[in-house]
Amino acid sequence: MFFISDAMAQAQGASEPNLLATFLPLLLIFAVMYFLLIRPQVKRQKEHKKLIESIEKGDEVATTGGMLGRVVNLGDTLVVLEVADGTTVVVQRFAVSSVMPKGTIKDAREA
Repeated sequence: MFFISDAMAQAQGASEPNLLATFLPLLLIFAVMYFLLIRPQVKRQKEHKKLIESIEKGDEVATTGGMLGRVVNLGDTLVVLEVADGTTVVVQRFAVSSVMPKGTIKDAREA
């Protein structure tokens, strides 16, 4: 009789945790990570891809290395930049970080 009462006490005291309550913290962490990290990064990648595809001859661009140059020739993966009179540099297309307003290079040379 002594063992039966102990077994019944354990059965009444132990209950299964709710499945939603178990996974809710994980779902919340994933949602926060998605909206704070993943989504903004994907948006920046799309904007950079659009920028790279829109580059044309004559555009003044800045590279990720900080060089300013005028686009003189375009390839599928490479861009030829004129960084000074008669000086050209070949860079990969994805290395272009931004398209600068017209006249930026002229203003930079005068400074």
